[in-house]
Amino acid sequence: MYAVIETGGKQYRVIAGDTLEIERLETEAGKPHTFERVLLVSKDGHATIGAPTVAKATVVADVVEHKRGKKVIAFKMRRREGYHRKVGHRQELTVVKITEIKA
Repeated sequence: MYAVIETGGKQYRVIAGDTLEIERLETEAGKPHTFERVLLVSKDGHATIGAPTVAKATVVADVVEHKRGKKVIAFKMRRREGYHRKVGHRQELTVVKITEIKA
């Protein structure tokens, strides 16, 4: 059994026991989090597709930790104009472990 969930503007295919790095959630580490936006649920080869979400379907996950992603450098430059900008960014991430899919 697997499901497709949407969080942080991205879609993830999950099964029970998966560990994911997703965009930062407000839930504290060690607490469960319920994903309401379930786009697809597949059980025994039979898929239920939502329009846009599957009614009464949820995915429950435990929040393992909060962390920051690797640093990404954006460097802009225009030659012969003395223009250059260097900007760094680190994405805030949450590590979750999927515990169950309720359909």
